[in-house]
Amino acid sequence: MNLQQIKQRFGIIGNSPLLNRALEIAAQVAPTDISILVTGESGTGKEIIPQVIHQLSSRKHGEYIAVNCGAIPEGTIDSELFGHEKGSFTGASGSRQGYFEVANGGTLFLDEVAELPMQTQVRLLRVLETGEFIRVGSSKVIKTNVRVVAATNENMQRAISSGKFREDLLYRLSTVPIALPALRQRKEDINLLFRKFANDFAEKYRMPAIRLTPEAVIVIENYSWSGNIRQLKNLVEQISVIESKREIDELTIQSYLPIVNDNLPSVISKSEESISERDIMYKFLFDMKSDLNDLKKLVHELINKGSDIQLNSEQSAMINRMYNDISPGVPETHIYQPAIEGTKFVKNEEVYTNDFHDHVEVEESLSLEDREKELIKKALEKHRGKRKYAAEELGISERTLYRKIKEYNINA
Repeated sequence: MNLQQIKQRFGIIGNSPLLNRALEIAAQVAPTDISILVTGESGTGKEIIPQVIHQLSSRKHGEYIAVNCGAIPEGTIDSELFGHEKGSFTGASGSRQGYFEVANGGTLFLDEVAELPMQTQVRLLRVLETGEFIRVGSSKVIKTNVRVVAATNENMQRAISSGKFREDLLYRLSTVPIALPALRQRKEDINLLFRKFANDFAEKYRMPAIRLTPEAVIVIENYSWSGNIRQLKNLVEQISVIESKREIDELTIQSYLPIVNDNLPSVISKSEESISERDIMYKFLFDMKSDLNDLKKLVHELINKGSDIQLNSEQSAMINRMYNDISPGVPETHIYQPAIEGTKFVKNEEVYTNDFHDHVEVEESLSLEDREKELIKKALEKHRGKRKYAAEELGISERTLYRKIKEYNINA
């Protein structure tokens, strides 16, 4: 089967050299049984590669099971993958086959594989190396013959360095790596995808398909699509439903693409907080914490040198800035207080004198946990408790969100 036939069979749109290369590799390795790791940003369509591999292999008549590792709670994922015996844990009223047992002779697609707990990674490594596993609560070894294709949007080397992922498992999974390009690397395909989605939504909503002017085509081809194909599809659906005119010009499409920090648009609702804005907020908090630590060091230095030391202009400016410009969200009781007897400080144009000489009591002024908890609550409220959409909004996996909700005791 040639490349064009593969695209037609699986509904793949595009002629980008990077996309063609990924499909060529998938077709070449399909007849083998080696493990594959598909990498690429979220929204690039990584789930299509394991389907191509399965259908072009000798396992095409066997089971094909796709598992989202990030959507399964940590406490149950071993049972889901490897099965369990009756009574092995609370609620195990009977024995159950896991995906490795059900997919015997077929293909198992592990999406978001970087979200697997460390204990599950050990079990997975054994299956890949020996083809053997043990159900939860059992001592009997079970043999299986499963082709594993994994996918991730994370930087795996960074995950290994942070201790989140096993290095030996990565090498075992990525016998052949396949990288899917981001949409911004496939500029020649963007308008093709736009037209495909426009026709799909025209049929779905029973209305004429929208079309772009030449100027509008240039606009979308020069955007940085942080959400890739998923984001483009969302944009086309928005315009198809909202706009009454069917020809979309440059100004109209720009109104759906707010400008982000890199001066390239990204599709978000004007009322939503974008991921880039959230990154800015966290950077601001960390910078503030660094300034507070600098102030702490300065105060200790002044105490050690004596209370009669004079502050230079740079030191005075830093202390005044910390007192006047500290974030409104930080309670005044959390501000680092000066501990140098007789030293004057300026806050909001009033002069304060510290007339005591005592030890410095330092209290952290920022809590990233509180900020994270607040963002999770807002996302859940916005999406009416639907964790899947809240997780996408926050840019984390559904399993991570589940763990955070439990950790912070959030009612959801």
